Formats: sequence, structure tokens, C-alpha cells
Amino acid sequence: MIDAKQIEKISKALGDANRIAILQQFRKKKDCVYCADLNDLLDLTQPSVSHHLKLLVDAGLLIPEKEGRNLKYLLNQEVLDEYIRGLKELGS
Repeated sequence: MIDAKQIEKISKALGDANRIAILQQFRKKKDCVYCADLNDLLDLTQPSVSHHLKLLVDAGLLIPEKEGRNLKYLLNQEVLDEYIRGLKELGS
């Protein structure tokens, strides 16, 4: 079960349009997203993309995996589902 502190952390991470756009890429890719791909898709600098990814990882929404010299990110669907359930409980 997700606690109030985790709901707060995820909500803050989702409080930016660029981070929402990053998560939307996972729906399109259905698997994993590479940092380099996001640089091209979001029209952001590499340091800016890295900053947004770090906040999403810290919130538990993304799981980073090293693949050679590259980093790929996987969506942590379990945490996202728990977050959504936690918000629904607040509304009921």
C-alpha cells in the first residue's frame, strides 16, 4: 500500500509537463525508453532530460537499467498503479 509521503513525492514528480511527456513515451514504446531517444523527442538538452529522469526515478516511477554504455528506463507499472489507487481512495 502506498503511503501519503510516496503520493506526495510522485505528485511532485508529475507536476511538470516534460515529465508527463516522458511517461507518455512509455505508452508509445510499450517496453523501454533510452535517454538518447528522449533528447530527440522532447527538444530538451541532455542535462535537462537527465534531471527529469532522475526525479521520476527518485519517485519510483522509472527503473534505470544499464545496457552497455547506455541507460534505458523501464516504467514501474506497479508503483504507478498503486499511486492511482491511492488517489482514488482519497476521492472516496
